Amino acid sequence: MIRIMIADDHAIVREGLKQIISDTRDMVVCEEACNGKEALEKGMSAKFDVLVLDVSMPNGNVMDTITKLKAYKPHIKILVMSMHPEDQYAMRVLKAGASGYLTKESASDELVRAIRKVAQSRKYISQSFAENLVNKLANGDPDKPPHETLSNREYQVMEKIAAGLAVGQIADALLLNSRTISTYRTRILQKLHLKTNADIVHYAISHHLTGGFETE
Repeated sequence: MIRIMIADDHAIVREGLKQIISDTRDMVVCEEACNGKEALEKGMSAKFDVLVLDVSMPNGNVMDTITKLKAYKPHIKILVMSMHPEDQYAMRVLKAGASGYLTKESASDELVRAIRKVAQSRKYISQSFAENLVNKLANGDPDKPPHETLSNREYQVMEKIAAGLAVGQIADALLLNSRTISTYRTRILQKLHLKTNADIVHYAISHHLTGGFETE
């Protein structure tokens, strides 16, 4: 029996996922979480095989949650779900330690297969995303956008700047000092070839990067 924990801040989404899973004899939902803090706390203590984790929830950050859970439970299997396309976040969460990435749009068709695959210590990505990765490796990727060169922490800071947070607010949210945030901001501007916070906001909107890892 594959024991599953679902972490999503929308009750209707959790119920929908539970309904899909309920039709599968070898799977059971044993835990739920409705925000990032609860996902981390229950993830540390509860007994389950696969965590289905929403990419964007209040009171937490998906990258931090994955990193902390994998450090505490190295063998934990995490399937990240998101409304955002794979090309925006999949590689980042996989590099952080997630076992798979599934868009909510395809959850009704792919959820059970994805859970079963990651439960077997395998990676799950969609066939289209896998083909895209193969093409990039084979042909190179001359059109790789600048934001893909950002580290995960730089990416977090970029999203918070794009959300309109000031340096002090970002420092409080990420538990860092303001000088460190300013250093990250400088690196972001350099890597994205931008000059101001307004430029960062425009860049994030034009590349559809808002609303992913950013949480309050």
